[in-house]
Amino acid sequence: MATHRCRFLPEWAPQSGVMLTWPHAGTDWAPLLERVEPVYREIAGEILKRERLLIVAQDAAHRDHIRGVLEQGGLDLGGVRWALAPANDTWARDHGPITVVDDTGRPRLLSFRFNGWGEKYAHDLDDRINDRLADQGVFRVPMETIDLVLEGGSLEVDSHGTLLTTSQCLLMPRRNPGMRREAIEAALKTHLCLERVLWLEHGHLAGDDTDAHIDTLARFCSDDTIAYMACDDPEDEHYAPLQAMEAELRALRTREGKPYRLVPLPMPAPIHNAEGDRLPASYANFLIINEAVLVPVYGDALDPVVLERLDNAFPNHQVIGIDCRALIEQFGSLHCITMQLPEGVLQ
Repeated sequence: MATHRCRFLPEWAPQSGVMLTWPHAGTDWAPLLERVEPVYREIAGEILKRERLLIVAQDAAHRDHIRGVLEQGGLDLGGVRWALAPANDTWARDHGPITVVDDTGRPRLLSFRFNGWGEKYAHDLDDRINDRLADQGVFRVPMETIDLVLEGGSLEVDSHGTLLTTSQCLLMPRRNPGMRREAIEAALKTHLCLERVLWLEHGHLAGDDTDAHIDTLARFCSDDTIAYMACDDPEDEHYAPLQAMEAELRALRTREGKPYRLVPLPMPAPIHNAEGDRLPASYANFLIINEAVLVPVYGDALDPVVLERLDNAFPNHQVIGIDCRALIEQFGSLHCITMQLPEGVLQ
């Protein structure tokens, strides 16, 4: 096996904290703030029970507002690390830093370029957030800027350098024009010190505008277990693509050449916004933190089924459901708004 100078940690590695970029009235969240801020507060509360929380606010006034929202929930703010940085939006999974560790175990931050999921949305402020955080001394470790468009939601890794991703997202021409699969895979292996890349060619969720981020579709629960969105209703628009994705997952093999243990997460009943658009209600968009897994739920009869399956998949974690119906109004869910920061990263 090749010896690498660094390693891309799985989400279940010990964490120093989680990053949240808080929603504000200057974003598309404006009409939803009364509904969405309590969801952020609930997520913040669960994180603070177990690790620190990095909250990115627009400015000092916004920071004071957020402090009030958290105090209304009775949260102990001793574990909060504050930072100020203007933001176009709140998807920390995609604009936040990605952490690797070197061969001595020391973390190092990588700041990839963010271009609004292929120039779909304004992104100039989001693309500068990591630099602003580094300038404020938020991190204990150095950060390197990488001239490659890459979003954390498109990356799913185990503890042995196996990356699971989707070709629909990473090969989308408006992200890295002119780069073919071979070049992108080589860049990923170099920067993230990967052993291998497993590409999925099928699967998407209605309402997802990330071009099939893997964190909405299939997730490592351990080195030999993958939880994935499944659909067994032939009348549902997801049936064909998710059945094809399931077949791909069944054909994948672990590093040892064994089939993965697969944990199907059923599709909830369709949820639509006021305009009639179906929203991407993904149970796979969970967040693994120290000793817990925060799972988005949607007021659906299948919520308890999913929580039980993930409880079995994470025997050493407490599995906690968070109602994320307000979050998906902006076409993302729980994992999308968070970025974990491994042990040793936060000041």
